[in-house]
Amino acid sequence: MTNETRMPGDLLVRIGAIVFIVGAVATLATMTPLFIGTTPLPTPAYFVCMLMGLGFALALGGLLRSALAQKRRSREPSAV
Repeated sequence: MTNETRMPGDLLVRIGAIVFIVGAVATLATMTPLFIGTTPLPTPAYFVCMLMGLGFALALGGLLRSALAQKRRSREPSAV
């Protein structure tokens, strides 16, 4: 267990990373047949590759959300 508190964008970053990895694996799977000279995979496999960009966008959105929340917290007057 950690004592870290969760930031608002943490879940988006984690989901984005998982979606990015799925897209990266799909990209490797669809490009490999092209390099080894076998039959290419069907078109839907290439659409799964687009998850890489979606995952990147989700992670970036999570980072921005976390940064905005941190900025808001730093501007709040601290109770002494």
